[in-house]
Amino acid sequence: MASPGKKSFPLRIDPVLWSEIERLAAQELRSANAQVEYLLRQALKQRGRSLPLPVQEDIQTENDPPE
Repeated sequence: MASPGKKSFPLRIDPVLWSEIERLAAQELRSANAQVEYLLRQALKQRGRSLPLPVQEDIQTENDPPE
């Protein structure tokens, strides 16, 4: 289920690429969805696009269990 205020988007992706995203997400204690969003934000930043910071509820703290 999508978080309130977030756009839901179906994505067709190579299974090998998705596996790597899941692996990175697990290493960084993020959900695969949060990892995709993080990577997209990084790519935009590298291209000089500034975005507002993510909504506070999306930021995981040390006391939060991994998704």
